[in-house]
Amino acid sequence: MFKLKLPTDPRWANIAEGNIEEILTDHAWCEQKAATNAITLITMLPEYPEIITELLAIAQEELDHFNQVHEIIKKRGYTFGRARKDDYVNQLAKFIVQGSRDELIIDKLLFAAMIEARSCERFKVLTENIKDEELKVFYRELMISEANHYTSFIGFARQLGDPETVNRRWEEWLEYEADIIKSYGNKETIHG
Repeated sequence: MFKLKLPTDPRWANIAEGNIEEILTDHAWCEQKAATNAITLITMLPEYPEIITELLAIAQEELDHFNQVHEIIKKRGYTFGRARKDDYVNQLAKFIVQGSRDELIIDKLLFAAMIEARSCERFKVLTENIKDEELKVFYRELMISEANHYTSFIGFARQLGDPETVNRRWEEWLEYEADIIKSYGNKETIHG
């Protein structure tokens, strides 16, 4: 569906499952950052009330996901750690075009779509490979939500820009992401 060029090695799920407390803390902070990103996009698009309405719903859903993960952490007696630096996301951010306002907005939407696509793919890997039944169900539900967010961000980009140009740029994002993701998949973090 996402056309990701390099799938996650299923063995990453074993690494993640080896330290559930860490993966959950990292995941919670990823959800908080996703909510913040949706709010930032709102500030860039005041002239598009329909998109703002959808971004508000995404931000609220991401905060709800944050809360759900936080509740799992508390229920299991884990310690909720501090926010983590996300090297994968920081590397992706370097690819954002610093051109015109319109180019920047399109690229920020594609950046968000890429993160959602990889997160969804990682949730699928967890769902298919971990033994923890509660988390299997939880990540399956989140996988569907992340796929919807991906679709929304791609749709917004196509709505605001020329669809063919956006599609070409998306292909560039896919190539760039495939190159950087080679360095990840060996830590108990959602993108690590």
